[in-house]
Amino acid sequence: MSTSQPHSVADLQQAVLDGIYGPPPQELAVTSAFWLHHTTRLAGSQVTYRNHYLLLRSGDAFGASSFEAGALAPDFCADASGHTLDTLIRRESAPVRIAALDAYLGRVQPHRSAPAAEAVILPTGTPETRAEARDAAVAGLLDTAPGAKVALIGVVNPLVAAIRERGGTPLPCDFNLRTTNWGDPVTDDMNQVLAEADAVVATGMTLSNGSFDVILEHCRKQEIPLVVYAQTGSAVARAFLGAGVTALSAEPFPFSQFSADETALYRYRAAGA
Repeated sequence: MSTSQPHSVADLQQAVLDGIYGPPPQELAVTSAFWLHHTTRLAGSQVTYRNHYLLLRSGDAFGASSFEAGALAPDFCADASGHTLDTLIRRESAPVRIAALDAYLGRVQPHRSAPAAEAVILPTGTPETRAEARDAAVAGLLDTAPGAKVALIGVVNPLVAAIRERGGTPLPCDFNLRTTNWGDPVTDDMNQVLAEADAVVATGMTLSNGSFDVILEHCRKQEIPLVVYAQTGSAVARAFLGAGVTALSAEPFPFSQFSADETALYRYRAAGA
């Protein structure tokens, strides 16, 4: 089905509710809901990553949204199973809306069968091995000149290293970190790094914390590349390819950190990017 591309998350939400992307979401129900609190400290790192996830299963798809501590209580899941996706897409809570949109879009077009998707197999191994492979795959989507300033919104240390290895200068921004593993200062002012950037790499969590539309509009106006790496809302971010997003690393659940065995992520590039 032909669709006009959305220019904001609200545009996409309304298009899904209107049935533009496939079956009406009121015909599709959530069968399982998960609330996860997960921590990671990679070998040699002084940083403990603390992640909270909402996962909603509908049919053969899992919709995912990471969120800040306290943004969603675990007891949300007690009554979420059985709801139709349209009711959750309309919820006031942004993490719930994004997870429900992700479940819907991932169900109507799974990453594993999307014609434009390039499957990247992350190897069996330690958390460090798998994180390095994942972040190298993300950095491989950047096509920037040596010395280009890359705003990194949502900091993971292997991705800082991967950007440097490709000749870029990372400009790290994160709400929860103050320095990288190498002592680089990390700002919490997204506008500061956007103003300096020749390209942007952003986490899918920007979808659930409300900053995605700002980043998207900035990159469109400045005509600079925007690469999204997404566990949160991987199918949601995909809807913006060619409408501000130039490339995407989509990692649907189960995420790489939850397995030591081979798993897949899916890379996309906008036409002409």
